[in-house]
Amino acid sequence: MVLAAAVQLEAVLGDVPANLAACERLADEAGRAGAEVIALPEFFTTGIGFTPSLATAALPPDGAATELLTALARRHRALVGGSFLCRDSDGHVRNAYLLAGPGGVVGRHDKDLPTMWENAFYTGGDDDGVLDAGDYAVGAAVCWELMRTQTVRRLRGKVDLAMTGSGWWSIPRWTPHALFDRLERNNAATARRAAASFAQYIGAPVVHAAHAGSLDCAMPWLPMPYRGYFEGATLIAAADGTVIAERRAEEGEGIVLGEITLQRQRPRLEPPAGFWLHRRGIMPAAVWHYQRWHGRRWYRRHVVQANPAQAAPSPR
Repeated sequence: MVLAAAVQLEAVLGDVPANLAACERLADEAGRAGAEVIALPEFFTTGIGFTPSLATAALPPDGAATELLTALARRHRALVGGSFLCRDSDGHVRNAYLLAGPGGVVGRHDKDLPTMWENAFYTGGDDDGVLDAGDYAVGAAVCWELMRTQTVRRLRGKVDLAMTGSGWWSIPRWTPHALFDRLERNNAATARRAAASFAQYIGAPVVHAAHAGSLDCAMPWLPMPYRGYFEGATLIAAADGTVIAERRAEEGEGIVLGEITLQRQRPRLEPPAGFWLHRRGIMPAAVWHYQRWHGRRWYRRHVVQANPAQAAPSPR
């Protein structure tokens, strides 16, 4: 059995130094408790929301985020992973999940498809996300990758542990309140179900870190602002899908600890034939498409063209 920890972060949107300091404090708490696996959330350096400040907040592959991950892994003799906006040498930004061990960086996975307004800040990757950590194979997956059958296909039966993270925001409480409250209840349930059931699809335990707290930002192409919060769903699940430990969003920032067995098993669930593992609902499906169209244009104009380096054509 191995003691694992997942961090629940209340990020300061776009404030890289503040978020790095918070992650170090929380990860040190986990390390002092004896955790040998420590997961930080998606976008642990910046948080996520539709704000122009994120266009210039990406870090280089060997920058402060990587330095933090490797320092924590060395300090606590642990596997430590999380994702951040990473500007590569080709001029493009990617949502890079880096895994570090006591000896340094173990590997990297780039999230395959940006979600909704995330399209404004990075482009996708195409690696399999299977990272060789010596005695174990670790699968990396980020947020809505936990929603897609293609993620299951690349990790199913191939990893002993999945380290995952999310920045999953709520559906705003617009009018009529009864309708949007119902949509949000379904959204929150999907966030938790996606993280917990992923273990059953791939046959390995899951350590899932997430964001909590409120979020206020602009809405792409719409005159009203976004006001909502992050869903949390920070949890540790066994390979059979049993939730061992969980920290709810309303509990705020902190860590969750749980013992897991790092060993792949026969997956309990067969993925459906389609693209999605879980129903998204009408609102998320509509927003997925319109913000994707908007975001790709915004990314080319504000992230790629604003970068002084000559960016290669985007693969997406």
